[in-house]
Amino acid sequence: MPVKIETSVVPPQGKIKKSAIIGCGGRAYGHANAYQYVSGGELVACANRSDVVRREKFAETFGITGYADAEQMLRAEQPDLVHLVAMPDQWRELMPMVSDLGVPACIVEKPIACNVADWRFLCELEAQTSTKFGVGKQYRWHPDFTNCRRAVERGELGKIRLLDFSCGMNLTAQGTHIIDWAMSLNNDSPIVRVFGTARGAESLDSDYPAPETSLCQVVFENGVHGFWNTGFTSPRVIDDDTVYKHCRVAAYGENGHVLFEEFSRWEIITTRLTQSGVQTPDSWRAKNDIAQANLTQAMFDWIEDDTRPVETNLKRALHQFNAILGLYASAISHKPIDIPFDPPDDLDTQLREALTCI
Repeated sequence: MPVKIETSVVPPQGKIKKSAIIGCGGRAYGHANAYQYVSGGELVACANRSDVVRREKFAETFGITGYADAEQMLRAEQPDLVHLVAMPDQWRELMPMVSDLGVPACIVEKPIACNVADWRFLCELEAQTSTKFGVGKQYRWHPDFTNCRRAVERGELGKIRLLDFSCGMNLTAQGTHIIDWAMSLNNDSPIVRVFGTARGAESLDSDYPAPETSLCQVVFENGVHGFWNTGFTSPRVIDDDTVYKHCRVAAYGENGHVLFEEFSRWEIITTRLTQSGVQTPDSWRAKNDIAQANLTQAMFDWIEDDTRPVETNLKRALHQFNAILGLYASAISHKPIDIPFDPPDDLDTQLREALTCI
C-alpha cells in the first residue's frame, strides 16, 4: 500500500518553469520523481552521452525528450533549472558549460569537490557566475528532519551545547551531507576550526576519493562544538551491514535533544516535548521525494527572488568542503586548523603520503 506523505511544496507564481536533467543514472530518478510534487515546474528533457539504453529508458519513463549531447539539450530547450546528476569528476566540465550558456539555476549533486584543485576552480566560478548553483543536499527539507529543525528553531532545546554527526561512508561520499545537516541545526553558523585525524588510503582512488575513515572536532562561530565521524569507525545505527544506511545527526541542548537517523528513526525529547517516528523503506522513498521536491521549489524561489538563496547554495557547500581540506591538513600536522583555510596545492599528495605511511 503506498505511503501518503503531505508535502509543504508551494508552487511558484507565474509561468511554469522548465527543467532538464544531465545524467540518467539511479540518482537522477530521485530528482525526476520529485516533480510529482512540484506543480510550478515541468521536467522536459534529459541528456546522457555514455549510455544510449539508459538515456532512452529514462526519457520514456518520464515522457521527456532525450539528448545525447548536454549542450545541444540546453541550447534547444532553454531550461530555467538544470539538475546535474553526473559523477563528481564531470563537474569541472559541465558546471562552466551551464554557466556559459546562461542557465538561470542549477542543482549539482554532492560532493561539490573532491580535491584542492576542484575547490579552487569552483571558488572562482562561484565568484563570477550569474547562474544560481545549489547543491543536492536535499535532506534539509526531509519532513522528519524538518520536525527536528523546527524544534531547535523554536528554542525547545534551549542553548545548543553539542552536535554529533556521523555516516558509514567516507567524507566525499556522505561526509559533506552530514556536515550540512549539523549546520542546519545550528542556524548555519560557519565553521571556524577543525581538529581531526584520518586513516586508510585505499578509497583515495575511488569515485568518491577520501580517507576510509575520519574523526574530527568542529568548532562553529557561535561557540557550539561538534563531533564529526565518517567511515568504518562511525556508529552503526541499524542492524544492517549496508554501508550507506548509517547517517545520523543529533543536537544536544540545555533542555533536551533531537536525533535524526536517515534509515531508522527520529526523535525530539525535551523537558516539555516528546515526539518520535520510525522510517520504513516505503516512507524513506516517499519522504526523500518530498525533500527533493522542496529543494527544487527552493531553487525556483531563488530564481524569482535574488534575496532568497537556496540554503544549500554553492558558496556554503564550498565552505563545508574547505572544512574537509582543513581536516586533511590537521590529520597531517596533528594540529587544529582555522577555517577559512588556504590549502597548499599539494595537500592531496601530502594526505596520500601520510595515510600510506600509517
